[in-house]
Amino acid sequence: MGIMSTIKLDLRTAPFFFLTLLGILFYVIWGVAWDGWFDIGVYSITILLIGFGLVGIYLYSILEDE
Repeated sequence: MGIMSTIKLDLRTAPFFFLTLLGILFYVIWGVAWDGWFDIGVYSITILLIGFGLVGIYLYSILEDE
């Protein structure tokens, strides 16, 4: 039983899942459009979006277990 078996995607976790996807899409689209794969500004935005998304999904999964 790992962390991936406890994660459930539902209506409450959907905004956080969207943030995760938005972070990944932002990095890929910015890299393709501007050829800026190694830009610290792009990294900071991407890490914030993906980080808030994954932490939100994880916290709601813990909340459902209790």
